[in-house]
Amino acid sequence: MHMADALISPAVGGTMWAVAAGLIAHAAHKVRQTARDNLVPMMGVLGAFVFAVQMLNFSIPGTGSSGHLGGGLLLTILLGPHAALLTMASILTVQALFFADGGLLALGCNIFNLGFFPAFVAYPLIYRPWTRGGHTGGRAWLGTIVAAVAGLLLGAFAVVVETKLSGISALPFATFAVLMLPIHLAIGLVEGLATASVVTFVVRARPEAIAAVRSAQSTAGLRPVLAGLAVAALLAGGVASWFASTHPDGLEWSNAKVTGKEELEVPASAIHERLGNVQEKTALLPDYDFRASEATATEEEAPRWPAVSMGTSVAGLVGSLITLALVVLLGLGLRSLPLRRASRQS
Repeated sequence: MHMADALISPAVGGTMWAVAAGLIAHAAHKVRQTARDNLVPMMGVLGAFVFAVQMLNFSIPGTGSSGHLGGGLLLTILLGPHAALLTMASILTVQALFFADGGLLALGCNIFNLGFFPAFVAYPLIYRPWTRGGHTGGRAWLGTIVAAVAGLLLGAFAVVVETKLSGISALPFATFAVLMLPIHLAIGLVEGLATASVVTFVVRARPEAIAAVRSAQSTAGLRPVLAGLAVAALLAGGVASWFASTHPDGLEWSNAKVTGKEELEVPASAIHERLGNVQEKTALLPDYDFRASEATATEEEAPRWPAVSMGTSVAGLVGSLITLALVVLLGLGLRSLPLRRASRQS
């Protein structure tokens, strides 16, 4: 559900950049207030894990489409909404800059769609009341699925609204919505099951894990959980990514159903062109693979499955490590600010 710049006008893109910046500033302020030592490593490892699992597209039977986990609700359950938003923003920034996954102009939209709705709508309004503090058992599983579906559907509908407000594509609002919502309902069901599975693993491995992250407890008890998630991230990005579905994702599939093209042409505006040039220079592994040479770029090959590729493995591993480093640096930077201020006052 990563929006491309071809769907977004400069006005909508700039507005959503401002909205996302405001949300990030608010979340950073809240995370800085807590200054918990154990939060930063959990943010980093979970960021790497979500980056890796987002590479694992799964087919939606009978549609010719595919989907991937968003990870917003998982991050929120395990980290809290504010740390989750910062982690998701870091993941999406790494994807846009280094892998050309999602446009730079549309980055604010993607942060809002994939970060805000799970963290600040689905989690507090659905997950917490439904589960009543319990993270395992049938009620928790059902609540997780409902919250995941709601968050993803709200994000999908926001894509339709942002596209309509931009007015630069030929996608009709009603038709686009009718296609986007059902396909993301199916994706949301899978996301809910996957999220519940990971949360159950974490809670059973360390029953105190979630409470520890929300408090000032030591990271020592979280080390087995962090190690397990780190190994899972490396395996997902380095090996399991070979088995990702080759079908277009829900957004590309919806575009294709309406226009006959999976990718829309980018408008010939100065802002679109400049940001496109920036992304072309920064995307070291576009589409999660090595850059194609000029000789092979023009050759169309049928998608292989499994797509055993060194480029995909490198992209998964490098992307996970970059995300880990970015989130940890962000967390350490935020955590240090109150300490510096306190030392100056003393």
